[in-house]
Amino acid sequence: MRAAVRRLDPDAEEHELAAAGLALGDLAEALSPSLFGGHRLVVVTGVHEAAGALADTLVAYAKDPDPELTLVLVHAGGKRNEALLKAFRQAGAAEDECPKLTNAGERMTFVRNEVRRAGGRITPDAATALLEAVGNDLRSLSAAASQLVSDFGGSIDADAVARFHRGQAEVSGFTVAERVLVGDHAGSVEMLRWALDRGVPHVLLADAIADGVRTAARVASLGTSNIGDLARQLKLPPWKVKKAQAQARGWSIPALQQAIGVAAELNADVKGVAASADYALERAVRRIVELRQTSGAGRGTRR
Repeated sequence: MRAAVRRLDPDAEEHELAAAGLALGDLAEALSPSLFGGHRLVVVTGVHEAAGALADTLVAYAKDPDPELTLVLVHAGGKRNEALLKAFRQAGAAEDECPKLTNAGERMTFVRNEVRRAGGRITPDAATALLEAVGNDLRSLSAAASQLVSDFGGSIDADAVARFHRGQAEVSGFTVAERVLVGDHAGSVEMLRWALDRGVPHVLLADAIADGVRTAARVASLGTSNIGDLARQLKLPPWKVKKAQAQARGWSIPALQQAIGVAAELNADVKGVAASADYALERAVRRIVELRQTSGAGRGTRR
């Protein structure tokens, strides 16, 4: 559903709320029209745990939905708040049955199918290693499967999984920034999600992206490739200048200026302006990558 909404409106506003303990005011704010217009996506998870008043509010919304909003309710099954589901069915809501994978064999099959869908093959010991490394979350397993195929080619063995997982465990804001600056769309989003999953603070991620963009812009604007000269002028260590040179390659100065603006907006978003810091980070990453890809296409230096 997220992918479908993004195809409809790449800048769609997104909110994800847990029903347990959710205040009515917070739900009302998420469902209310945006001051900036555009489409919105609201995901309410765990609606089987919604309090009576919250369930009543959702039922009332189903009777008069906003055409500029996509509302997704996630219910774990069972009888709790069954009347809420019935009300949405009667209102014509689409319903997706997502049976739980209840044992290791089903999860192994899921991993193999995801790798195959991405164009690769995975050995049984590698699939076991991936489950042990990533856990049972299907979204994370799917993302890891596609990234493994992208990183290691068509055949995935246990050694590839071990190397991949070590890389994810060490992910930081600077890892994300590096992928963003070279225009790696899939890799940057993947690294961002791993970083968020491992608890890297939003502010550190935003600062790393901003630092990377600003440094690349400073290096690109001076018009010299001499590392020693750049290091002296910018008062930066040579290794950082060399890395910034590689990251600035393929960028135009106007595109980097726009990227600095996106990074500045992100800084405010993660400090409380945005409703969802996770969403603000992913949106900024996508926007900067698009600027890099457009800039590179214009100069014939796509990487």
